[in-house]
Amino acid sequence: MLSTFILSLAALTQPFEVRAGEADVVQVALTRSGDGTYQASVTVEHADEGWDHYANAWEVVAPDGTVLATRVLAHPHVNEQPFTRSLSGIAIPKNIKKVRFRAKDSVHGYGGKEIVLPVNP
Repeated sequence: MLSTFILSLAALTQPFEVRAGEADVVQVALTRSGDGTYQASVTVEHADEGWDHYANAWEVVAPDGTVLATRVLAHPHVNEQPFTRSLSGIAIPKNIKKVRFRAKDSVHGYGGKEIVLPVNP
């Protein structure tokens, strides 16, 4: 009985486990504008918990790792999952044939599911 109490007490003193995982990109629409730039509509899924842990950005990344654009997500989306946000005016050099979309959260950074799309000239 004493050992059970000690184990229970030890469990209570451990830090709380983070419940929300990494932010995932679940859908992307990439369209070319008349001026040669692109618009991306990116759907992100993350178990936002409030201001301490939420999806806070997504990026467009070239094959060599160069970040071509970043869309900052200014607030948690606790009751809006998944959610879609757009960004226009994305300049993608003509020699790039595909881009990667990744999302970031305020605790884990990058690391969730990503989507790679071909770039249509």
